[in-house]
Amino acid sequence: MTTIGGISFGIFNKAKKNPLTASEVSALWLQYMGDSMAICIYKYFLKIVENSDIKPILESALKLAEGHISKIANILKDDHFQVPIGFTDDDVNLNAPRLFSDQFLLFYSYIMTIHGITAYSLAITTSEQQDIQDYFLESTVTSKELFQKIVELAKTQPMFSSVPTIPSPHRNELVNSTGIISNLIGDKRALNSSEISNLFFNAKKTGFIRSLSLGFSQVAENEDVRNFMLKNVKLAGKDADSFNNLLKQEHLPTPESWDAEITDSTISPFSDKLIMFHAAFLVNAALSYYGAAIGSRLRSDIILNYSKVFTHAMEAGTLCYNIMVKHGWLEKQPEAIDRKAVAQDS
Repeated sequence: MTTIGGISFGIFNKAKKNPLTASEVSALWLQYMGDSMAICIYKYFLKIVENSDIKPILESALKLAEGHISKIANILKDDHFQVPIGFTDDDVNLNAPRLFSDQFLLFYSYIMTIHGITAYSLAITTSEQQDIQDYFLESTVTSKELFQKIVELAKTQPMFSSVPTIPSPHRNELVNSTGIISNLIGDKRALNSSEISNLFFNAKKTGFIRSLSLGFSQVAENEDVRNFMLKNVKLAGKDADSFNNLLKQEHLPTPESWDAEITDSTISPFSDKLIMFHAAFLVNAALSYYGAAIGSRLRSDIILNYSKVFTHAMEAGTLCYNIMVKHGWLEKQPEAIDRKAVAQDS
């Protein structure tokens, strides 16, 4: 029995009887892949970090990732699943010079911890076995604790940008227009709190993709990877600007830009395989966030904007997939039995 933050977790009960479901395998598999990547990245970060306040954050992130892959490997082995290859020391060059500033290392940790907490929360709801639910709940709690430390430190940094505030309404009101027709004739209502929140965070996350792709474009060794990253800088940049412009039209602040926090290094800290997997991970996350935003009540101009950026993310995702398959970098997840193939073999 493990207790974290006052919550007890009965993790890894050897007596569990039911085999892992497809959703449980998927969540565990993807987390293993992501955390094995994170181990490579944070090992490099810890080689270049100089800020004594930021370093403990990176150490905590590395420790969590190492703990995750150890536990996931045990779960998969117990249910007779192969453990993913993932990423190893061969995918990181700890002698590479600095590619990112210390401020960017903290911002990176902020964004990726958000992605982790979101994935763990979803995994809890799609898991059936209590010990698997407990594992993802534990991951959520420990990542939440890390996230709180990151935000607390980030608020003291000069580049921190807070979500815009809005005034309290004077009275309760009901919506008197769908917003769609009125927008078409030029009568736009003000952005509501949900729209502001979605636009701000998507601008921040998409701006992160642009800056990270900019760094990767400088150090990628494979021409396909380098060309993709250059294209992604343009696509993500255009999308981040579109979110920022919608906020500016309402005289609201926009997130900071991190492009200047990338150095001029051309020596890669990471393998091209890791770089492309990272890009694919962020594209998939972006599609989820954009889709969730579209599901909210929105002005028609915002719906149109999200439709465009969703298309851009789909385009980037297709390119990622093709490049990874072409170069043998895409590890296959466990699949259902191919009954036709079995029949033909027999």
